[in-house]
Parts: sequence; structure tokens; C-alpha cells
Amino acid sequence: MTINPDEIILLQWGWFTINSTIFFTWLVMFLLTFGSWLVTRKLTSEGELSRWQNLLEVIVQGINSQIREVSRRDPGPYLPFVGTLFIFIATSNILAIVPGYTPPTSSLSTTAALAICVFIAVPVFGIANQGLVNYLRQYLQPTIFMLPFNIIGELSRTLALAVRLYGNIMSGTIIVGILLTITPLVFPIVMQALGLLTGLIQAYIFAILAMVYIASANQAQQEIVKKGEK
Repeated sequence: MTINPDEIILLQWGWFTINSTIFFTWLVMFLLTFGSWLVTRKLTSEGELSRWQNLLEVIVQGINSQIREVSRRDPGPYLPFVGTLFIFIATSNILAIVPGYTPPTSSLSTTAALAICVFIAVPVFGIANQGLVNYLRQYLQPTIFMLPFNIIGELSRTLALAVRLYGNIMSGTIIVGILLTITPLVFPIVMQALGLLTGLIQAYIFAILAMVYIASANQAQQEIVKKGEK
């Protein structure tokens, strides 16, 4: 059994290589892009809404509600980033029910890339809300000697995000594969259903943690600014 989907080579032509992780990541991106186009091409605010528009509005309103509860801010600026994280991870995990499909989130390279996106988004949103100087000032709190520890904290938080998602999805895929070889068919199906639930939960946790990190950075900056004004 191949544990790392990065090792499954689907196409190789000289230096150009497409492995399982890249292929299924592109597949998820295509499905989301094409599906978004289909759902949004006939949006309307009058008359009877289609079931897909209703589903889309439920998802968007749900994500907006979660962002507002976590950040205590207008969810508008954060919705595209946090919503994309959630939908991409959730779709990647849900498609695991398709035979032959390997979730790209079971690869550490994918989860690390998603975590790096969060790592970059935290200062981007922070600087946009508070300015460069006020954002950088938090790394010197409570004293300048805390600078290396604050930086290490940011890096370790990114690593924890990547490893948590990777570990949960990868382990679930491996367990189902093992059960298929040693137990009757019914039991792996039950485990697969539980795996889908776990995949949705992990998508939710990842998106919420991303929003928590962004919100906490902005909150810390606001507190520093208030102390400076006093």
C-alpha cells in the first residue's frame, strides 16, 4: 500500500511529472470552478429560486455566520479566503467515496500549501486593517526579547495546521484500505461513512482555525494601539 499519494506517478515525460496529488487537486479545482459557473450563471433575487442557488445561499450564509461569530467583524473581507479553504477541503474529502480517487488532502504537500496560505493571509489581513507598523509591533510585545519566540509561534502554528489535516485524512484513507483487505465489505463502508464525516469536520476545523488566527492577530493589534494611545 502506498501511503503518500505524491509517490503515485500518473504521467511522466522527461522532467514533467504529474502525480496523484497534482492530478486530483486539479480535478477538484476544475469541479469547483465549473460547478460555481453552473450555479451562479442564473442567479436571481426574484421569483422561485433553484435548489442549487438555495444550497449556495445556505453555504454562504453559514460561513458568514461562523466568520462573524469568530471575528466579531463584517465577514465580507474574509469570506472569499475562508470560504474557499472550507469548500476546497470539504470537496476534496467528500470525493473520497469515488473508487480510485485519492484525496489531495492526504498529502502533506497539499496541507502544507494550505497552511502556508493561512500563514501569509494572517499578516496580509492584519496589515490591511491596522497598517504595517502596528502589525509588526505585536511581535515586540511584551518586550523586544519576545521577538524570536513570537516568530517561532507563528511558524509552529502553521506546521500544526498542516500536520493535523494531513494526519487525519491520511490515516482514515489507510484504515479503510486495510479493512477492505481483512474484513467483510459492510464494515469498511461504515468506516467510509465515518471518514466522510471526519473529512467535513476537518474542513470546518481548518477554516475556523484560519479565521481564529486572523482575528486574534487583528485583536492583538487593536489592543496594542489602544495601549499606545493611553
